[in-house]
Amino acid sequence: MDQPLLSADAVIAALHWRYATKKFDPAKKLSAEEWTKFEQVLELSPSSYGMQPYRFLVIHDPALREQLKPAAYGQSQITDASHLVVFASRLDVTDADVDHYMQRISQVRGIDVAHLEESFGKRIKGDVVHGPRHAEIKEWCARQAYIALGNLMTFAAMVSVDICPMEGFDNKKYDEILGLAAEGYRSVVLAAVGHRAADDGAASLPKVRLPEEELIVNR
Repeated sequence: MDQPLLSADAVIAALHWRYATKKFDPAKKLSAEEWTKFEQVLELSPSSYGMQPYRFLVIHDPALREQLKPAAYGQSQITDASHLVVFASRLDVTDADVDHYMQRISQVRGIDVAHLEESFGKRIKGDVVHGPRHAEIKEWCARQAYIALGNLMTFAAMVSVDICPMEGFDNKKYDEILGLAAEGYRSVVLAAVGHRAADDGAASLPKVRLPEEELIVNR
């Protein structure tokens, strides 16, 4: 058995440390080098079929963040966090999207694209483009984005960086401000990333979870 990269206890300790940060210290910014690692985590996140039917909009512009803040009910994390990520999922998945993905696999793995299209490509199209899953395609795409959010949150905890996942915002307003619909996307969730303020009272609150026997079912 291969040796684990990290101890299980260290990962669990990091998950106990993290919380949904309510107040960030605007003076504490992640360096460009630090943030590059977060982007790599987003790129490496798994998705169904590996399709990655989403985009991650990293909002740097302070003026744009100020514009987005009212559409998130004035929550300070929008402007005070070091980085703000808007997770945007596809509105649809088409034959052309699958073909583009087959081309990418061919390029990276050196596999004949015609073979990929005949096998893997047809299977994806038969499921998410022309199959029963297409009726729920918007939600399917959104679920893939949430997998990436989970990866980002876990990584942040492991490197002692704070993060707040946020569904409390006006999606339609965000889509309008960011021009997402015209590009075939919609906003589904946000992540504010940075370092907690020293006076964020939420940091010292005990973590509340349901008892294990209510959550874990062994059969």
